[in-house]
Amino acid sequence: MRTLCSSTLIGEFFVIGFAALVAMKDPGLSMATVWMVSGIAMLLCLLLCGVVTRPAGVVLGWVLQFALIASGVVVPMMYFLGAVFAALWWASVHFGRKIEEAKARFAAQAAEVGPPADAA
Repeated sequence: MRTLCSSTLIGEFFVIGFAALVAMKDPGLSMATVWMVSGIAMLLCLLLCGVVTRPAGVVLGWVLQFALIASGVVVPMMYFLGAVFAALWWASVHFGRKIEEAKARFAAQAAEVGPPADAA
């Protein structure tokens, strides 16, 4: 799960950075505001990569997904990109957990069978 979710978060890191470049064109927003909000979101993406295996990490990931969708108020294309990344986040969590369960089953089966016999 960690690899899939971290990959999604790193992709979001870059998308948030590019969206900040677009948001800078809005005359109603100061550059400091745009980069402070975007910087915090980008930092959150990186920090979540480290805690994604904990239950709170997944919940914070969902909060980030909804914030990304809500950023469409400033950059309308983010409605679409936020929805895409929310779907990717769901898939990463869902299939990541299935992969972990399968690995645990295979490890349990391997422990029951024991080490392979040496062919002499």
